Amino acid sequence: MKNRLASDFYRRTDVVQLARELLGKVLITNFEGCPTAGLITEVEAYRAPDDRACHAWNNRRTKRTEVMFREGGTAYIYLCYGIHHLFNVVTAPEDVAHAILIRAIEPLEGIEQMSKRRNMAFSPRLTTGPGALSQALGLSTAWTGQSLTSPGTPVWIEDRGRVIPEASIAAGPRIGVDYAGECAAWEWRFWLRDSAFVSRKK
Repeated sequence: MKNRLASDFYRRTDVVQLARELLGKVLITNFEGCPTAGLITEVEAYRAPDDRACHAWNNRRTKRTEVMFREGGTAYIYLCYGIHHLFNVVTAPEDVAHAILIRAIEPLEGIEQMSKRRNMAFSPRLTTGPGALSQALGLSTAWTGQSLTSPGTPVWIEDRGRVIPEASIAAGPRIGVDYAGECAAWEWRFWLRDSAFVSRKK
């Protein structure tokens, strides 16, 4: 718990830099006494108001996106295709809708519990892809709006001292945002170059 990232980490306004810095951090859940944790290996940055791929593009405020306008350090979890729960980290000060989608993790702790939730054996498929990692960690839309920084909350991110060299980070366009015009080409997806736990773009 002592390494839990604090509010000032998330409240910064450069969401692209923050996304890069989340690589190598550890995403943890602890539901009903079943802790699970994984090293963050792949992320995507989203930035309102100018990013057409962002749910809050043009500062659009809806029941779903309202959580994006909260202070950085809040969980934003939404349902994709009515099936997949996708976990995002809200960043920036209150009323600035920036968020980072966590796309993949490398399991570190609670692997047996992750396998049970996913009904599959250990492999990169267990936690690769945003829907897969959320299922493995027990994350759902029920936890959207949850603080990641308050002591005692069951979802948080830790810095365990791992340093990721810049040369180890790859960048490319985000996945599944072809509708976003010129924004679709922005290289705001980042991943650990040598990790097996990374999405493979179709």
